[in-house]
Amino acid sequence: MPAYDSIASVYDNINSEIDYSAWADFIENCFNRFLPQKPELVLDLACGTGSMTLELASRGYDMIGADYSEDMLAEAYEKAYDKEMSGILFLKQDMRAFELYGTVGAICCCLDSMNYLTADGDLEKCLGCVHNYLDPDGLFIFDVNTPHKFKNIYGNNHYIFEDNDSYGNVAFCGWQNEYDEETKLCNFYLSVFTEGENGKYTRVDEVQTERCYSKDELTAALMQSGFELIGFFGDWEFNAPKDSCERWYIVARAKK
Repeated sequence: MPAYDSIASVYDNINSEIDYSAWADFIENCFNRFLPQKPELVLDLACGTGSMTLELASRGYDMIGADYSEDMLAEAYEKAYDKEMSGILFLKQDMRAFELYGTVGAICCCLDSMNYLTADGDLEKCLGCVHNYLDPDGLFIFDVNTPHKFKNIYGNNHYIFEDNDSYGNVAFCGWQNEYDEETKLCNFYLSVFTEGENGKYTRVDEVQTERCYSKDELTAALMQSGFELIGFFGDWEFNAPKDSCERWYIVARAKK
């Protein structure tokens, strides 16, 4: 699994346009629509720097945040400490083979983390774990980047980000994409330059890979893993996705 270690300190700035409050509203609306009562314990799978974990914790949910990257978890822990949210349990876990102390009422997995399940069988392994650790009829709420986004937004394009990292140092991130329509794999070649105290920059390179999944692939994997598919949505208002959608929001119920 990719660890995203090289950009952990600039991850939040790269994704500064994400409205976590509105996204959390959608997750809570899913609870209200599809569960008889709100879950007490929720897992944020592939939680990254913990932005969604903290947002849901602030709304009264007991939260577990799991991620494969120690650096991302360190950022999440620091943010929780700063906000005096010491009750959040952060775990270093592989989303294909994670372990919890018991079941939870709901699991969310945000910001296309499921697209990082790139090898054959990875998706099914993850869904098997999710199903295992959900209460009967518990919800799995996740999103994926759409085929439209892989073909037309990522493609073979490149981007440059300039901002400060989480420690206030100037940072540049070069991001180059390489999408193969035959394998459905998109490689992201990342180079992060961070300014040090002496004014010199340190460079760290990393390669990330995402896999493009079709609706049919996701639906089949969910059904085979014991889920009831509630729906694919194109936005946080539960509208059907359009061809131009860059992200699908998927809700499924664990049948046991």
